[in-house]
Amino acid sequence: MLVELFKYLDSLDFPGAGMFQYISFRSSIAFILSMFIATTIGKRIIAKLQRMQIGETIRDLNLEGQMSKKGTPTMGGVIILAAILIPVLLLTKLNNIYIILMLISTIWLGGIGFADDYIKVFKKDKEGLKGIFKILGQIGIGLIVAMVLYLSPQVVIRENVEVFRNQKVQNVHYRQDEVKSTKTTIPFFKNNNMDYAGLFNKMKEHKQAAGWILFIIVVIFIVTAVSNGANLTDGLDGLATGSSAIIGVVLLVLAYVSSNIVWASYLNIMYIPGTQELVVFAAAFIGATIGFLWYNSYPAQVFMGDTGSLMLGGVIAIFSIIIRKELLIPIFCGIFLVEALSVMMQRYYFKYTKLRFGVGKRILKMAPLHHHFQKQGFAGIDAIIQKPTRAIPESKITIRFWIVGMILAVLAIATLKMR
Repeated sequence: MLVELFKYLDSLDFPGAGMFQYISFRSSIAFILSMFIATTIGKRIIAKLQRMQIGETIRDLNLEGQMSKKGTPTMGGVIILAAILIPVLLLTKLNNIYIILMLISTIWLGGIGFADDYIKVFKKDKEGLKGIFKILGQIGIGLIVAMVLYLSPQVVIRENVEVFRNQKVQNVHYRQDEVKSTKTTIPFFKNNNMDYAGLFNKMKEHKQAAGWILFIIVVIFIVTAVSNGANLTDGLDGLATGSSAIIGVVLLVLAYVSSNIVWASYLNIMYIPGTQELVVFAAAFIGATIGFLWYNSYPAQVFMGDTGSLMLGGVIAIFSIIIRKELLIPIFCGIFLVEALSVMMQRYYFKYTKLRFGVGKRILKMAPLHHHFQKQGFAGIDAIIQKPTRAIPESKITIRFWIVGMILAVLAIATLKMR
């Protein structure tokens, strides 16, 4: 919105107006503005939520400090939504297909989470929005994103071509044509482009169509998985928020190098025209999560609820898919992945042992994983070493998870050179 205004002012030689044409400048403003919005309106929204008595309902799970959270305002994800959407609307080129997709995805997923929180808080239904409707909503946005990436003529890449000399890569240049492609980036391999269509070479003339069908399925799966992973991670004060901010930094770096042909050439990755606007979105995303952390850090004054957690995970997934780095998600979203896996392992192992032995057994003291460290007791019902472990303070668990997240973030960025 402001980009066009300042472009016009620049044509009139208005001093400083040309700064708005630089991604670095707009990204910096987006970060500052989003953090300012989150911290300033956050206090007012929290006060309003308290007046409306929109407090979290807590089940007694015998966790240290758990019951002190009772009545803490929830639905704080609206703060993050506002802090992302306002800077993006003001500071990006709104005719950019990638920005349009990210705006739709943010509102869509935030809406699903808001509906879930609304039913829990106002309808007094602890189950919230039925799981089937959440999944259908996530599949829906995944399908929209995949189809737009498939059909839109604006979604193109310029593939990197390696020039060899004496069996060593001497240079990287790019094809002149911008083409639609089912290729993505794979980590740790020298030939780092993988083509979904290449998995169907035996289908000959139909392989490209088969590649796009597989791509659509992968997009739906990733959006659903990462969105739910972030939702499961949102169990300790600041855990999901801080982890998302760290992931946001990774996405900003990856979007910048993918949209800059000089850096893309240096790193030998595909160049994706138009994704430079996503750098501004990522900056707003980081600012919004850090700003929200001002109130969400231990002891939390507000919880994001599903309004925030479902949206954060889904946005991270869709952003990664757009910049063709979805295969890096298991690395930089490692915290979300482990949290989700801990729930699945706990649940299925319990069901398996109950069917086989008549008594359900657990791997962890409690799932998701962060609650395992928070709960005092034995490692499992039939742990080999029957020695009770002490509960770790909530703030320490959160910070340790953040540290692990930072290590994974550095590793994800390092994969660009680790081949």
